Amino acid sequence: MNTPSRPQTAFAPAWLSDAGGLRYHLRALRHRNGAWRPFRAQVARWLEAWAPPGRELALVGPSAGHTLPPAWFARFDRVTVFEPDPFARRWLARRLSASRLHFSSEDVLGGAHPLETLNALPDDCAILFCNVLGQVAPEAAERWHAPLRTRLGERDWASFHDVVSTDRPPRADAPDHACAEGSLEAILARFWSGGELPLVDHDTFQLDGSGSADYTLWHLRPGRFHLVEWVTHRSPSQKSGATA
Repeated sequence: MNTPSRPQTAFAPAWLSDAGGLRYHLRALRHRNGAWRPFRAQVARWLEAWAPPGRELALVGPSAGHTLPPAWFARFDRVTVFEPDPFARRWLARRLSASRLHFSSEDVLGGAHPLETLNALPDDCAILFCNVLGQVAPEAAERWHAPLRTRLGERDWASFHDVVSTDRPPRADAPDHACAEGSLEAILARFWSGGELPLVDHDTFQLDGSGSADYTLWHLRPGRFHLVEWVTHRSPSQKSGATA
C-alpha cells in the first residue's frame, strides 16, 4: 500500500479552517451525535485509561472541545488551556464550566522553539495535545517527533492526532480501534483494503517513538476519513516508579 508524502496545501483563513474554524464548529454541531459518536467514545476511553499523577493539566489546541468528554476534567484542580481562537475559548468555557479553567492565547506550537514555553508549567502538570499536532508543523523541523523528545522528554504528555486522511472509505470489516505496531503500511492495512491508497500524510506516525500506539477512525464528514493515533509519554520518574 503506497503512502505518498504530504501534498502542498493552500491554507484557508483561520476562521474558515477545517481544523478549528467556523466550518469545523458547524460540522461538529451537525455530526457530533451522529457520525462523530464512535470517535468521541474512543477518545473518552483513551482519556479514562490515561492516569497522569498530578492534579494539573494543560490542554493544547482543544478548540471548543467538541470531541472531549467534559466529566473527565473534574479530576484536575486546575486546567490551563492554550487556545488562540477566542470564540472557541468561550465555547469551551461553557462546555467545561465545572472545571477550573485558565486560558491563554499564547501560541505554544509556533516560533523557532515550539513547545519550549510549556516547560514553564509546574513539573507535575501533564499536557494533552488535542488533535492539533497533525494540523500544524513545527517551523524548525519537518515533524514533531524531535521537538517532543527534546523539550518534553521529562514530562507526562499525551496526544491524539491525525496520521493520515483520505476520501476512500475504510473496509466494511475495519475494527473500531486497534492497538498495533509495525510500518504505516501495515497499520493502514488494518483499516483499508490493499492497493494504492490516495491520502494526506500528516507526519505524525508513532509520535512518541515507541513503535506501538492505538488507532481509530474518524469519519470527519461525508467522503472524508481520518486515521487518528493515540500515544502517551510518561516522565522518567513515572517510568522508574519514583515518588516525590
